[in-house]
Amino acid sequence: MTAAIAIYGADGFGREVMPLARVMGGVKRDAAFIDDDPLKQNTFVNGHPVISFQQALSDGRSFCIAIANGSVREQLARRIHAAGGQTLSIRAPSAIIYDEVLIGEGAILCDNVIVTSNVHIGRHFHANIYSYIAHDCVIGDFVTFAPRVSCNGRVIIQDHAYIGTGAVLRQGRHDKPLIIGAGATVGMGAVVTKDVPPGTTVVGNPARPLEMKPSPC
Repeated sequence: MTAAIAIYGADGFGREVMPLARVMGGVKRDAAFIDDDPLKQNTFVNGHPVISFQQALSDGRSFCIAIANGSVREQLARRIHAAGGQTLSIRAPSAIIYDEVLIGEGAILCDNVIVTSNVHIGRHFHANIYSYIAHDCVIGDFVTFAPRVSCNGRVIIQDHAYIGTGAVLRQGRHDKPLIIGAGATVGMGAVVTKDVPPGTTVVGNPARPLEMKPSPC
């Protein structure tokens, strides 16, 4: 019997992940969305029921967390495991993985994602469409790639970092990999040529820290 699936999140990204989950492994599966808002439960989104977390547990479903915010993903992963639930990874048929790649639980690899050789990726990683990760990269837990991220070789990305659409991370060196710090945000289209400190938002080409303008009096 093929396990039923529950996609946590019925908004934009969850609706993109659902078709991948539904036919994962070439077998059509019973799949539902989860939403914690009681007003959204007992409805349908794209033909799939929206149910509660408790209903998903009662059904014995496996969970996939399709929410871009890494901190929220971590909270939900803890909730699932504390309740005895199981998470699963979803990989599009067009996603490509080369040699010596280790990916933690709960990953989502969307269409046309490429992970090349000798890459280590932590738990609950998201790689949206057309993103790639080149050789010798190390990626932490709850990291998010928006569409078309270009992560070149020898890059270290720490936990909870968010890499925006079309961002380019230059290749690091043997003796000095490029480091994206924990909780950092790389803006849309940014070209990162230097390390990004933890918790920092960088934008532009070359990427620089985002300056917050003071509010007018």
